[in-house]
Amino acid sequence: MIDVYIRQYGTRLYGLCRTLCASPHDADDLYQETWLKALAHLDQYDPAQPFEPWLTRICVNTYRSTLRRLARSPIWNRFSTNEEKDALLASVPAEETKGEEAYADLHQAIDRLPDKLRVAVILFYFRDMDLTSAAQILGIPVGTMKSRLNHARKRLKEALEHEADLPF
Repeated sequence: MIDVYIRQYGTRLYGLCRTLCASPHDADDLYQETWLKALAHLDQYDPAQPFEPWLTRICVNTYRSTLRRLARSPIWNRFSTNEEKDALLASVPAEETKGEEAYADLHQAIDRLPDKLRVAVILFYFRDMDLTSAAQILGIPVGTMKSRLNHARKRLKEALEHEADLPF
């Protein structure tokens, strides 16, 4: 039974994982862990409801749990500043996808957003979810979703304007 779901939703789920994660290896791990959790909790899925939002919520929650676990990790806590962490993460090569070069500044600005704003942007703009669906997946009211998107747009505008002002 899970094979049918994997064939039907696997590509979109993997796209979400790649959007959320900086490295393809992390995306692969998130993809696999999401399917394992979905399989383990398949008895909790209500067939009267659409499957994809349920699966997306598992993916986003798994991603958030991973971030929380990393934040508590003694390895990450050994850095004295966030800049040191960012420098290490920036040194890891990112794979460029076809056509992404034109939007590199936008993708970098999105990556620098706080996690709650970044995930809201990814679900709404990159996964084409409506406000209600994205808010349900994040477990927040629609008004909070609108607020997060508004804050994210303001930050992205400022970041991109700042990039445009820099000399080459």
